[in-house]
Amino acid sequence: MSIAISSALSTIQVAADLPTAAQTAPPVQPVTSSSDTVTLTEAQQVFQLYTQGQSVPEIASSLSLTVALVNNYLGISS
Repeated sequence: MSIAISSALSTIQVAADLPTAAQTAPPVQPVTSSSDTVTLTEAQQVFQLYTQGQSVPEIASSLSLTVALVNNYLGISS
């Protein structure tokens, strides 16, 4: 295996007889557990969606809430 790194100032070449990482690394298994889950309250979900740019009616629809309740969670008076 040969690696060449070039720049405007110099060129560096490195040769190695090492196996690639894909040949030597064991397969990676995803790790999941119940501690990986975060449960948000309705109010937290509303605030998160609002900060992501969703409109009040979109948030109300996606969370099956009323527009008035979403406004209440966001502190918006009508």
